[in-house]
Amino acid sequence: MIRLPSSILRLAPSAAAAAMILFGASGALAEVQIQIQDRDVSRVISISGSCGRCELSGRRLTGANFVGANFTQAMLVGSDLRGATIVGSNFSESDLSRADLRGAELVGSLFTRAILARARMDGVEAHGASFALADLSHANLSGAELTSARLSQVRASQANFNGAELIAADLSGGDFSGASFEDADLTGARLSGGRFSRADFSDADFSHANLRGADLSRARGLTQSQINDACSDSSTRLPDGLTARSCGGGRGGAPRPVAPPRPYLSIVLADLD
Repeated sequence: MIRLPSSILRLAPSAAAAAMILFGASGALAEVQIQIQDRDVSRVISISGSCGRCELSGRRLTGANFVGANFTQAMLVGSDLRGATIVGSNFSESDLSRADLRGAELVGSLFTRAILARARMDGVEAHGASFALADLSHANLSGAELTSARLSQVRASQANFNGAELIAADLSGGDFSGASFEDADLTGARLSGGRFSRADFSDADFSHANLRGADLSRARGLTQSQINDACSDSSTRLPDGLTARSCGGGRGGAPRPVAPPRPYLSIVLADLD
């Protein structure tokens, strides 16, 4: 149990309460530093360090900053992370089912094997982030910036990628059954070995996309013009009436994001209601 000085409680009661809620949720926090300033600005929560297996389900962490944080196997079911900044952090195997991440920045962070089923991820900025082997079923990633992101072997049935930027993203081996990619930018993306039954690609950009080995036989919204812009081969399965186009070049794929630094926990709260 972490006790906050009475002077801090008097100075910024709502920030102190937020800290007690956050810290009381887990005994995994090895070392904590808290600074609270009473100013007329919005509350800011900055977190770095290690909090593996933390129980933070349903917590309000709007606008929180996670920098080099290690939250592997953490429970964040239904948590409010709108506008959060999650940079170089590790959320592998964490449960973020139904979490609200709208407008969050997830640059270079790891969500390997994480559960993000039905998560709200509209407009997230996730350049170079890894969602390999994650569960994105029914997640909403419309308008998301996923340039060079890894979505290899994900489960993303019924996910919404409408208008998303998937430039040079790795979607290889994933299950995208029933997903929607309307107006998505898949320039240079790798779809090899992916399953796209009933996926909708209306007006999607396939320029230089790698479709080798992809199963698009039951995909919707595809045109020959889109296929002509991409690279296919004899193992590409296309809807009836469409013809594969072979081309040279490498296999492509997104770069592996840099692993986050080893943790030292520092939490800064500035609360000012």
